[in-house]
Amino acid sequence: MKKNVLITGGSGFVGKNLSSLLLDSGYTISILSRSKRVNTANIFYYTWDVQNQTIEEDAVLKADFIIHLAGANIAGKRWSKERKEVIMKSREQSAQLLFNVIEKHDKKLDAFISASAIGIYGAVNGQAICTEKTAAANDFLGMVCQKWEAAADKFGQLGIRTVKVRTGLVLGKNDGFLNKLTPIFKLRLGSALGSGKQYMPWIYVDDLCAIYLEALKNPNMNGAYNAAINDNTTNATFSKTLAKVYGYSIWLPNIPAFLIRIVLGEMGKLILTGRRVSSEKIESIGLKFKHKNLEETLKICLEK
Repeated sequence: MKKNVLITGGSGFVGKNLSSLLLDSGYTISILSRSKRVNTANIFYYTWDVQNQTIEEDAVLKADFIIHLAGANIAGKRWSKERKEVIMKSREQSAQLLFNVIEKHDKKLDAFISASAIGIYGAVNGQAICTEKTAAANDFLGMVCQKWEAAADKFGQLGIRTVKVRTGLVLGKNDGFLNKLTPIFKLRLGSALGSGKQYMPWIYVDDLCAIYLEALKNPNMNGAYNAAINDNTTNATFSKTLAKVYGYSIWLPNIPAFLIRIVLGEMGKLILTGRRVSSEKIESIGLKFKHKNLEETLKICLEK
């Protein structure tokens, strides 16, 4: 009998790609959505309302695994006090809603797998390479990720194998981040941001989905794993490479950091800071990234 995977955030960029991979790998999929949708042969849709803490419990009760991707987009809006609260609560409350059903029915899961982010190491620049043992930062991004992971750890306290995937910048076709850059770079107006020295640990969406699949299949996976290529890409390197893919060399000066802060406010830290991370732990279990060359990966992302 096919194993069922319940995915939250299944309608997002990563969720759609992951669903396709899991279907091809022989799983059935359930997706939690804020509105009712029509089931397909292998995907079953259920509704939930995180704010009001309501959920169709059958979605959880029929699941063998849960992959928890849901959470308000960190880069979606400026970080007002209210927006910060939404970002934080969306991750805590959605996991708590799932946990309540698990605890209420003493539901046994094969594993609970949660998204997290390399933002746990903080919105700072530096040469140090962050491993999964690196202390979490106490800035906004660090606290968001800490609470995100703490919500996942509750499942571990019930004896459920729990995996936390600390994701870097995700690249892929029709990806939101690249969609914002490509109009500028197409016009040959691209340039580096701020100093350009901030690191941009990245991962291609197929490699990220392969990590989630491995987390389903591998009973030895437990705890946190960095999900990013360890190639020391900086913003200047990324910008130069993207321009090269479009057939030109960057000719404009870097966009000053103060202008970015004026436009984006505190959220500008997302693109003005970045740390190096190690991928040694995830690779040590035998998982090999298929997309490690930035230029070739960007070509794949931008091909028609």
